[in-house]
Amino acid sequence: MSILGLWILRIVLFLICGISGYTLTQGISSSPPIPFLGLIGGLFLAALTLLIEIGLRKIPLKNLLGSFIGLILGIMAANLLSNVFFSNLYNHQQTILPLLGVLYGVCGYIGLRIGFKKGEEIHLPGLKLFSKNAPQSENAKILDTSVIIDGRIADITETGFLEGTLIIPQFVLNELQHIADSSDSIKRTRGKRGLEVLHHIQKQASMDVRIVDTDYPTVKEVDSKLIELAKEVRGKIITNDSNLNKVAELQGIEVLNINELTNSLKPVVLAGEEINVKILKEGKEMGQGVAYLDDGTMIVVDNGRRQMGKTIDVIVTSVLQTPAGRMIFARLKEEANRETKGKDYYYPLDSEF
Repeated sequence: MSILGLWILRIVLFLICGISGYTLTQGISSSPPIPFLGLIGGLFLAALTLLIEIGLRKIPLKNLLGSFIGLILGIMAANLLSNVFFSNLYNHQQTILPLLGVLYGVCGYIGLRIGFKKGEEIHLPGLKLFSKNAPQSENAKILDTSVIIDGRIADITETGFLEGTLIIPQFVLNELQHIADSSDSIKRTRGKRGLEVLHHIQKQASMDVRIVDTDYPTVKEVDSKLIELAKEVRGKIITNDSNLNKVAELQGIEVLNINELTNSLKPVVLAGEEINVKILKEGKEMGQGVAYLDDGTMIVVDNGRRQMGKTIDVIVTSVLQTPAGRMIFARLKEEANRETKGKDYYYPLDSEF
């Protein structure tokens, strides 16, 4: 529904509630204050309805469904208890009405709360995953094929740092299926991994995942279709494809790059810091050895070639940031210590200050 249509409906709601409140109170009393209070009460009811609507829109469908089921079960339990324990009091209106009010209120509230909580355990793949139209929201995130196959997106969604609706276009799913059916064993493995990642994300209760049928037959490239979809839903593209990242940003589409996120989360290493590494291979320059941190950051160690296969202590000399990531340059700790010991330091006396 368009914004204009939504505002028209809200104005109609206020008019109906206001006129109804005025008319009802006018039937009670024709004196001016009473109908005026009825008008205010009707407008207040309309405003309260809009607040309830805004609150309900933020609640996942499965929680709403669980709350509704819990409320119904609570009312049924209250009705059963009243028939068992209070049937002989039905003729005493002054006594039975408060008791029934308390009983229905307590049972209804308990059922509502339990149903809301237990609703998180409800899994409805048909309602959760499939929608013909993509939701228009700035919080919508569109997954491309590369980031699904990469798999790290599943770990990110589990942490709860990613909010909003995850949109998976049908043309991306078709591409994944095509890769999974490839005759190439490597491609087939990558495609199956992507499908497993989607299944894992689907089972996460905290994420709203939707597969949408939106397609653009005149557009051939999958990356171009992703950009068109992002424009239509006003969403963001999650990728680790640097080319898609550049093209999307040129067209004003916001991109969340998994590789950039990973690089930003790597531990900070400063010049002069001591670290323990294992030399795994030779470097490009003579005498260099190459090691890696746990996050994959490459460390180039001067004169580290002769320590191949050994775990040694090195001193960081500099850190270089490149488009592909960070490179750390270091030297052997024993060499750095020898140079330090060979220097004469001058310590000023207190009288010289």
